Amino acid sequence: MSWFDKKIKPMLAVRSKPFSSDDHIYEVKWDGTRCLAFVDVEGKRVRLQNRRLLDITYRYPEIKLLDAVERNAILDGEVVVIKDGKPSFPLLQKREHVDSRFKIEILSKTIPAVYIVFDVLYCDGWVVDLELMERKKILSEVLQSRGRVVVEEWIEGKGEEFYRKAVEMGLEGIVAKKKDGRYLIGKRSRLWKKIKKRNTLDCVIVGWIEGEGERAKTFGSLVLAVYEDGRLKHVGNVGTGFDSEFLNWFSERLREIEVAKPHFEIETKNVHWVKPRYVCEVEFLEFTEDGKLRAPVFLRLREDKSPDECRID
Repeated sequence: MSWFDKKIKPMLAVRSKPFSSDDHIYEVKWDGTRCLAFVDVEGKRVRLQNRRLLDITYRYPEIKLLDAVERNAILDGEVVVIKDGKPSFPLLQKREHVDSRFKIEILSKTIPAVYIVFDVLYCDGWVVDLELMERKKILSEVLQSRGRVVVEEWIEGKGEEFYRKAVEMGLEGIVAKKKDGRYLIGKRSRLWKKIKKRNTLDCVIVGWIEGEGERAKTFGSLVLAVYEDGRLKHVGNVGTGFDSEFLNWFSERLREIEVAKPHFEIETKNVHWVKPRYVCEVEFLEFTEDGKLRAPVFLRLREDKSPDECRID
């Protein structure tokens, strides 16, 4: 199998509090979809792959990597939709939920995405064992910010100040990366630390609870779980954060995957169980003493994450 056809899981970060260090660089944490880009300059072909190893090239025809990359490369970055100078995950979700070629072509013009690149794994040969700053140098040589492809900028040392400014600007947070760190394919490592302004958790959607009133035909809330020791564990239900368009669209998706057998015991009535296929991100205040999410709010579906990745970090 050639480098272009390999299925590669990206390196992941651990959670951290704000800190400053001369041994780290600091980047903006973009609220987008993680994406590896395989760019074959000689063969004039491109492949975009998300965290679930799915090919998402067809969804983003406006991201013209062949115009920006000068040598064969595998890049790591985020697909983001920018609105008013900030990432918008509701608009990104509109891009992710569409498979019609005609609609994709329209949305690529009305809601265009940007590919923000922050690392390189391959450049005429594998470079994952090089230190981060060496990879950054290679990235600057192989890739030019052009069109809807952008090279990520970073700062050194002043992590706490950078975090405060990022939050003031309405951004999700920052990522700290060890300057001498290797790229660890498919691993979550302390070489990279994500520093976020809010508590969020990626959960498996395992069921839905019947709604009332305006929501009688859709759902009242979603039943959430994470994996613990290989089994699904209930972490609560989320009933806020949905718009009417999503309620109607997702209700149909859930009914397609209903199952009869419960995943675990739950006191709530009128539960419809579903296959553990969809992942969502929720914001919450804290965990209760019995391990449930306090005041969860639905943020978005995570089509780039597989259910088995949903664990408490």
